[in-house]
Amino acid sequence: VQLQASGGGLVQSGGSLRLSCAASGILFTNVDVGWYRQAPGNQREMVALIASGSTKYSDSVKGRFTMSRDNAANTVYLQMNNLKPEDTAVYYCKASSFIKNYWGQGTQVTVSS
Repeated sequence: VQLQASGGGLVQSGGSLRLSCAASGILFTNVDVGWYRQAPGNQREMVALIASGSTKYSDSVKGRFTMSRDNAANTVYLQMNNLKPEDTAVYYCKASSFIKNYWGQGTQVTVSS
């Protein structure tokens, strides 16, 4: 199983980025899949999650971020709008089956003020 995250970069406050996470060896339709982030000195936190047919967001990104899934491409996306400096972190995608969690390699998002 491999999860390949991409799309990070440097953006000014108020800007937008779209992250992608493409999977091989696992079908996103069969597992829970989420986006997580970790800033320096902080614990990794959930940002958005597709599970049991519904999408959930952390309070800090609700209304600004949108997670979607392309079943044909076996890819999930995180559209991030109105980015803030506090959104700066390494973003990871995770797929969770009944027996194991799979993590992507992370992509850096840096928001300048």
